[in-house]
Parts: sequence; structure tokens; C-alpha cells
Amino acid sequence: MGQRTLILAAGVGAGHNQAGSAVEHALAHHSDVDQVRRIDILETTNEAFQKLYDDGYFALVAEAPWVVGWGYDTQDSPFKRAPLVQWWDQLNTTGVVRRIRDYDPDLVICTHFLPARLVALMLARRQLHASLTVVTTDYDFQGLWLTSPFNHFFVARDEAREHMANLGVPRDRVHASGIPVRAGLGEPVDAAAVRRRFGLNPRLPVVLISAGASGGSYTLNIVRQVRRSKQRFQAVVVCGNNEALRRDVVAAVGDDTERFTVLGYTDEMVDLMRVATLFVGKPGGLSSSECMAAGLPMVIINPIPGQEVRNADVLVEEGAAVRCNYATTVGYKIDLLLADPKRIREMAANARRIGRPDAGRTVAATSVEASPRSLWISREAQKAMLQASQDGIPVADLPGERRLRVLTDPHSGTSLAVATQSQLRPLGVTPWSTSVRLNRRALRALRWQPDNLDLVVTGRWVLGDERSRIFGVS
Repeated sequence: MGQRTLILAAGVGAGHNQAGSAVEHALAHHSDVDQVRRIDILETTNEAFQKLYDDGYFALVAEAPWVVGWGYDTQDSPFKRAPLVQWWDQLNTTGVVRRIRDYDPDLVICTHFLPARLVALMLARRQLHASLTVVTTDYDFQGLWLTSPFNHFFVARDEAREHMANLGVPRDRVHASGIPVRAGLGEPVDAAAVRRRFGLNPRLPVVLISAGASGGSYTLNIVRQVRRSKQRFQAVVVCGNNEALRRDVVAAVGDDTERFTVLGYTDEMVDLMRVATLFVGKPGGLSSSECMAAGLPMVIINPIPGQEVRNADVLVEEGAAVRCNYATTVGYKIDLLLADPKRIREMAANARRIGRPDAGRTVAATSVEASPRSLWISREAQKAMLQASQDGIPVADLPGERRLRVLTDPHSGTSLAVATQSQLRPLGVTPWSTSVRLNRRALRALRWQPDNLDLVVTGRWVLGDERSRIFGVS
């Protein structure tokens, strides 16, 4: 029988669930998967908790975005968690924990940090026996996502993988896959048919304006500015489920219906992205990665402090986007781009270069393969990673006793645990040691040292049923 797989997301905006859906689609075509179930964990919690995570977040984005940026920065280092917050999360997610245990999956794939932490805790308590895959949904790695134990960790780009390696996470556990996007974005499209379906002129560039998950009231301002454009164009404005915004945009467009097509929610964004010339909207992780997969240049507006600002930095650095810092000049900037087709073509080429349309399939295939045992990161190693992140230095530059050592399987080379040099010293591991024998006698010796209690637990998991085993140390 194939694997029973569980995909966990959290409906804070649409991106986490979209990434989960992309992985689910890839798993549906995998011969080694028997069942796939996807759960939005917020739907299993009480109304107050849902409002705090979803409505509360977007309220802060609208009223006090600097608080969101501050919160992102304070959680940027790994393993920096307030005990009260952990207790609050656990208290309000008992329902999803029961559903996970009842389903008893072989593989869990998380596209949000909250379920990743919950599943890791269940693994540590031996309430679950499964592989855990964590899939991040922004271009930069944020420490909030890192937990222990886990099997596979997927990030959006190579620099994020390098950053994690410099913080001490073994390279063999981190994959630069890109962010999973909807199927079809990297494939050819019958552009003429799509344009006919939406009544678009085949000879004019298409400006795709998206209100985004938060319903962007800024959309109305953009439409009014674009109407004054000196260049020939046509715009498709997607307002999502915000009916009031759609009515306001229709009123602002007036009788200019040849240049403007106004939509509410549409499930045809993949086709629209593949025929558009420019995308105007916020740089959410999924919106950005979908544009890149489609080779669609972006005009970035109103990035949320924290992850969206960092996404914008990456896209501008790669030459696939421009950013509008003045709300009053969005139309002007779009006009400049429309007047320079060569620049748009170069931006589109840059977008295709960094796009990862196959990310969902990569995550699915790697996760389903015979997974290595879970990687355990000891508490002392976690403290060392936190210190390195806060000091802005690689762990290789930490003092000798806090240097991180990786226990590996000498046959497969797979990393199994991360500990500090001081933790391994009672086992006879010196700075120049290349192997260590873990047996029950050695683990019993560690029990007398309270700081190494977690290493004992790690060792028991690594040791399994074997009486003794030699592990490589790097």
C-alpha cells in the first residue's frame, strides 16, 4: 500500500492553502501515495483563535503595519519562542491534534509554521510516527519555521538554503525547491483563446491588477491613475470576493469598458497570468512565485513590512519587478514600463529565470521517497543557532565548546542529529573526532548531566533497536 499523506496549512490569507493545494495536486499523480488529505487547521479551532490569527493579522496590516514588521523581525531568529505563546497555540489546537492522530499519517507536509510546530511536538512526544516536511512560502527563511524534529525542509531559493546551513542546519535536510504554485503556470498557453474568452485585444499589452487576499482598497487608486495613461493598454482588474470594491471599480471605470475588464473572484488567474504583460499588486509569497513561474514582471505596491518587503527586495534585485514607494506615482511607473517594451521583455526573461513552476512536484517527489530518520536538534544546539542568528554570524564562528557537530549515518551519509561540542564531550568526542559510538551504556552516562537529557532522547531515537552503533561526526 502507498503512503497516507496529510497536508496541513493555515488560512492566514490564501497563500498557505494554495501552496498546500499545489503539493496535493502533485501527490495525486504519485504512484507511491495511497491517500491524501488536506486540512486548514484554523477551521478546526474556535472562532476567537481564528479571528486572532486571520482577521487580527489583516487588521494590524491595515492599521499598524509597523507592528507586523516588528513582529516579523522579533521572530526572525530560530528557536526564539515565548513559552506563553506555545502554550496558547497548543491549548487552541487540540482539535487538529485529534484529527492528526485519528488519521495516523505516514507523511505530514506543512505549509505554515503553526502546524509544523504542532507535528514536531507530537513526534517528540511519540504521539505520532510519521515523516515531517516543512514548506516555507516566502522568498526569505524566517526562523519561526524551524523546529525539531523534521525530515525535509523546503525553501524558495539558494540563498535561504545557504543561510540555514550557516545557522547550523545540515545541508542534506534543506532543499531550494521554490514555492509550490498552481499547475500550468510554466506551460504554453493558447494566448489567442484566453484573450477571446475575456474580450481582450490581441494587439495591446495586458495590465493585470490584483486586489490580493486583503481586498486592497488601493486598487481603486491604481485604476484611476492608470486611466490617465498615455500608452495604449488594456487592464483586467481582479477584485476577489470583495463585492463592494468591485462595484467601486466599475463605477470608476465608467464607460471605459474597452480598456478595462473588471472581475470579482476568478479561478482563471493561471490563464490571465500567462497572457498578461504586467502584474500590479502586492508581493505575497504565492503571488510573486506564480508571477515568476509565468514569466510575468511585477509592479509592486504596498508590501507588508516583514516578509513582503523582503520578497520585494528579492524580485527587484533579480530584475523581475519594480517597486512603487509613492502611492501617487503608480500610474506614472506603469506608463514608463509600457513605453519601454524592451525593458518589459528583459524583466519577463528574469522572471522566467528565477521561476520554479515545478516546485510542487519537487516537494511531493522528495517527501514521498524513502525518508531518512527525523533530524533532531538538541536544546543546546538550538541555543547556539539562536545566538548565531542574533549575532549575525555563522555558527562556525562560535566559540569552540558551542561549535555544532552533526551525527551522521556512516553508510548513507544522512544527518541524524545536531549537538554542541560540549554535549558530545562525555562520549569521548574531541574537536578532531570523526566518529562516535552510541550505545546504551554511553546514553546512561549522559543521563547524569541535565543539559544532555534531550541528547539522550535523541540518541534513543537514533539508536532504535540496535545494541550499539557507530556514527560519523562532522
